[in-house]
Amino acid sequence: MAYDEVLAERIKERLEPEGVTAKKMFGGITFLLQGNALANLYEEGLMVRVGPDGMDEALARPGTKQLVFRGKEQNGWVVLAEDTLDDDVLDDWLKWAMEVTAELPPKK
Repeated sequence: MAYDEVLAERIKERLEPEGVTAKKMFGGITFLLQGNALANLYEEGLMVRVGPDGMDEALARPGTKQLVFRGKEQNGWVVLAEDTLDDDVLDDWLKWAMEVTAELPPKK
């Protein structure tokens, strides 16, 4: 798996105290809240859940693009350029992803 281990640790430090778990999957490391993915770090960058209603706002921010998986655009998910993720920006994206994911019913 070719993802940024340093960024993975930065994300874990922020999310583990919030009850988020990390699991290797989807070719990277996925961060789960109550069984729902809120972010995934993989070789192309960090994808985060912003929800369908957040797409326009998310795509207007620098360093974002819509997630495309197996040739299909994924509504509610964006991929972030890692070089834009200073501490404040990372905190903001993770907070957003946590809020959106917390609204989903828990998975078993």
